[in-house]
Amino acid sequence: MDISKGTQPVMPTPEQSPPEADDARWMREALRLAEAARDADEVPVGCIIVHDGRAIARAHNQRETLRDPTAHAEMIAITQAAEALDSWRLEGCTLYVTLEPCAMCAGAMVQARLERLVYGAADPKAGAVASVFRLLAEPRLNHCVGTTGGVLAELCGAILTAFFQAKRGKD
Repeated sequence: MDISKGTQPVMPTPEQSPPEADDARWMREALRLAEAARDADEVPVGCIIVHDGRAIARAHNQRETLRDPTAHAEMIAITQAAEALDSWRLEGCTLYVTLEPCAMCAGAMVQARLERLVYGAADPKAGAVASVFRLLAEPRLNHCVGTTGGVLAELCGAILTAFFQAKRGKD
């Protein structure tokens, strides 16, 4: 579902596909990173940042590993992408993440001037894109980020549900 505010759709030429055509492909890559997080006993969230059709950053949650409350997949990937582009401005970049970003990560996306966010599962308790807050479309901020949510949402949600059920000792 497209929840962006005030963005114009990209009209592809007949020989091009729209940017959304690759969303499922890149989300599958982010899901592989979420699996790596799960295997490291981290909350299974994966993230990939794409610029000009190629991945420039890949990360998964590492809060437990690094003992760092800011070590969310998105934050790590944003830092990697800025290094890859040699700029803090991530103009022309799309960030794919398996879970709707929190307020910290959404704020970082605004600060980085990210062009587009694509996320999988909604986060009804902490989501800052559509569920609890709408930071990326807030007109009072200096930048708005185009957003598409719900890409492979069932798969993205299932890995999280299974992880927390296992943590709580449920079947």
